[in-house]
Amino acid sequence: MYADQETIRRILTGTGDTWAVVGLSNNSARAAYGVARVLQRYGKRIVPVHPKAETVHGEQGYASLADIPFPVDVVDVFVNSDLAGGVADEAVAKGAKAVWFQLDVIDEGAYERVRAAGLDMVMNRCPAIEIPQLDD
Repeated sequence: MYADQETIRRILTGTGDTWAVVGLSNNSARAAYGVARVLQRYGKRIVPVHPKAETVHGEQGYASLADIPFPVDVVDVFVNSDLAGGVADEAVAKGAKAVWFQLDVIDEGAYERVRAAGLDMVMNRCPAIEIPQLDD
């Protein structure tokens, strides 16, 4: 229900190539680190968003979505479900076109708010798993 194939395909191929990855740091043991690398391999520009504002995979990091001085197309959320709704609301305020909640990140209220604001949203899925399957 929260991740139909049409929406997944639209976000990955047509929404735009600038992805703010919330929760991305230089900790290579975290899932966000590897997923961001896969997104880069598929031509996406990743923008690390983490309180440390670290440069990751060669891209300047920012402490929050509001600090990013340019538009972002997709906000990919790697924070726990308790915090994810706030990030989704920030994504809407930022003017993003879509929000993507990673595996095990679930907030049905946030999903409804994002969709009501006119954005595409996927929840409880991983773009690094989905994007290679688009060629199938």
